[in-house]
Amino acid sequence: MNLSSMLKLGLCKIFTARQKCSKLHFPLPKVKNGMSIELTCIVDVSKSASFQMQHTFLFYKDDSLLHNTTSEQNRTRYKISPARFADSGIYKCIVEANRKTKSSNDLEVRVEGLCQPKLTALKREVTEGEVVTLRCEVPEEKPPFIFLFNKISSNQQSQEKRKQELKENFASVEFPVEERDRILRFQCIARVNSVFGSETSEPSNMTIVTVVEPFSHPKLTSKSPWNVTEGDRIDIVCTTILARPYEIEILIQKDRRILNSTQGQNSVTYSAIATVEHNGNYTCKVELGRVSKTTSMNIVVSELFAKPILTPSSTDLDENKSLSLWCHINGSPKANFSIVKRPPENGILLKTSSNITIQAQVNDTGSYVCRAEIKGIIKESNPVQITVYEPVLSVANSSMEMVLGETLLLRCQSMFGTPPINYTLFRGNRLIDTITVYNNTYAEFRDRQTKLNNLREYRCEASNRHSYANKSSYKMNITVIELEDQAQLFLPHGEVEDGGEINFLCVVGEGSLPINFTIFKQNEQTPLFYESIMETRVLWQKKSLSKQDAGKYFCEASNERISSSLLGSSSKKELWVGGFAYLSLNARFNKIPTSVELDQGDLLSPVATSV
Repeated sequence: MNLSSMLKLGLCKIFTARQKCSKLHFPLPKVKNGMSIELTCIVDVSKSASFQMQHTFLFYKDDSLLHNTTSEQNRTRYKISPARFADSGIYKCIVEANRKTKSSNDLEVRVEGLCQPKLTALKREVTEGEVVTLRCEVPEEKPPFIFLFNKISSNQQSQEKRKQELKENFASVEFPVEERDRILRFQCIARVNSVFGSETSEPSNMTIVTVVEPFSHPKLTSKSPWNVTEGDRIDIVCTTILARPYEIEILIQKDRRILNSTQGQNSVTYSAIATVEHNGNYTCKVELGRVSKTTSMNIVVSELFAKPILTPSSTDLDENKSLSLWCHINGSPKANFSIVKRPPENGILLKTSSNITIQAQVNDTGSYVCRAEIKGIIKESNPVQITVYEPVLSVANSSMEMVLGETLLLRCQSMFGTPPINYTLFRGNRLIDTITVYNNTYAEFRDRQTKLNNLREYRCEASNRHSYANKSSYKMNITVIELEDQAQLFLPHGEVEDGGEINFLCVVGEGSLPINFTIFKQNEQTPLFYESIMETRVLWQKKSLSKQDAGKYFCEASNERISSSLLGSSSKKELWVGGFAYLSLNARFNKIPTSVELDQGDLLSPVATSV
């Protein structure tokens, strides 16, 4: 017999869910968390009465295999107890028999609610400054979860922390113990989200943690008189009570300045002779780890006497003049006075008195204060700045000689005199500029030369706050010259016979006189002719020419150190001397750089051209 032809496999109403202890056989897709779920898979097979068949039952949740079993019966059951939210899903069963497979319809099951989480504390008693470590767990449930931890203090103030957990069914957090925490209560809640919705658990059990103080709140007292006056002794004491011998730090501070501190003790004291600077708020602070407790008090100190006042006869005075300083206190109480000069920082004691008179010198310039002492209290006046001026005795200046169109640089300096010094530059009687110098250096003036004037007169004046009149420098005469960039060298055309003569004419345009003219023959170092004249041209006659005189000639014209050269070149015109060809002078100019430093004198830069 062929087994497959004898079997007819079918499934009908094969998948039901039944409540625990219930005999009902209808689907219950929603169940409460903690109850049981019983899944029954039934197969209806057509076969001969004597034929026994093995069935393989496979249970799936969300397409993942949960359970499988083999039986000759036509049904089997799979029980989930207790049911949790994580058991929500899509269930089905598959039956395999005689190499044939059939699947049931899908059944959606929802488990409502989460079981109550369990909260535990690592320590039930902690000390201020420590932390409380908590663990919240949801038994038999599966992540992901969001845990909410809640701290309730003695004053009913609450603090919440959240933590997400993707892999475990528990989470841990820490809560710091704050000052004044005594009895702390903690609870936690778990939340879960899935495709079937979200659920929030009931609050966990309440966990109580007791807080122990390591030390008491500090107490700050003053042993000083009720009305404190400058000169009285003040004693400020800070105390605390230790629960155990802790290594605490206890200190007294005013504003942010620590006045006294100690460690491992339960008290600290600050003592001083009172001054008005001791007015203000004092704080005692006790610290241990992260625990810090403070208390404050205010102390008022009455002034014994006012700050002294220093009065000068003058703050700006000439050298060798009389300088007087007076020190006094409003109300004129009897005090010990002293007058001090700075620098240095601590000062130089000038006199133990309320007044002083000196003949001022330049080195007396500085800052002066007076000090007053009554009953051991010393007060200092505001500083008074005194400046003693040395007169300006002389003024020196220096210059660079200039060319028309360039800028004249003048420096003016007084080697003596107390800064600041005002320097003023004059061209003739015309004021050009005024510069104030605040240190012992020079004033630098610039004046552009725009007009040709062979002689310009400059001077500068210097003055400071000294009562003497202004000091003037000697007069400086500046010659402004004009540079000429054209020069020409002439000589006649035609033939010159052996034994004849020739005239050389060297000419420059307008320029500053005198001009130095020099005539050279090429490759000869000794000039043939030199003359310095107050003219812009010179004529030189060379006699008794011979064939040795044939060659190239050039002329040089200069004023002071600047020169222009005219150099003869070969052949455009011919001049014969005794049968030899004499080359005409086709002049060219070797230009002189414009960056040449001009020190003095009139400057000329002629340029040669040919005729």
